[in-house]
Amino acid sequence: MNIPNLLTLARIAFIPLLVVFFYLPYAWSLPVAAGLFALAAVTDWLDGYLARLWNQSTPFGAFLDPVADKVMVAVALALLIERFDSIWLTLPALVIIGREIVISALREWMAEMGKRGNVAVSWLGKVKTTLQMVALLLLLAFAPGTPLALVGVATLHVAALLTLWSMALYLRAAWPHLSRSM
Repeated sequence: MNIPNLLTLARIAFIPLLVVFFYLPYAWSLPVAAGLFALAAVTDWLDGYLARLWNQSTPFGAFLDPVADKVMVAVALALLIERFDSIWLTLPALVIIGREIVISALREWMAEMGKRGNVAVSWLGKVKTTLQMVALLLLLAFAPGTPLALVGVATLHVAALLTLWSMALYLRAAWPHLSRSM
């Protein structure tokens, strides 16, 4: 066990705390939930940075890091779908969740074929993730209808469009291998 892996495990431990603070009936609970999400986003960046810096990448970390990210984002989106109760938030949220499932399955399948490098994370995926994290932070911190929540919804829409674009690029890269398997 190393520090990068401990940071990833901490991100997983933040998930039930995020849910509890999200539902507490106090004025301070939503900013705390947003703060936990922000801390989780920072640990996502930090664990990868430290693993590369200290040469501490492990198979366990390579498996757990994307799982922690996807579960944290999916839980936050599910909470926000309920809170906002709006098609304008639900549609991009479902696009993001659906894409994550499709690309995770695609990466697993490509890894089994020894071609995981064909669907490695791209610069577009990093931009999408950054916009997604900013959107979720704004949406967790601010009440529906407030100006910053509206910025969050708009940012989530941009992230969803980038999500579709990056998914199309991943599928195009994998298509030669997929089409041979039909």
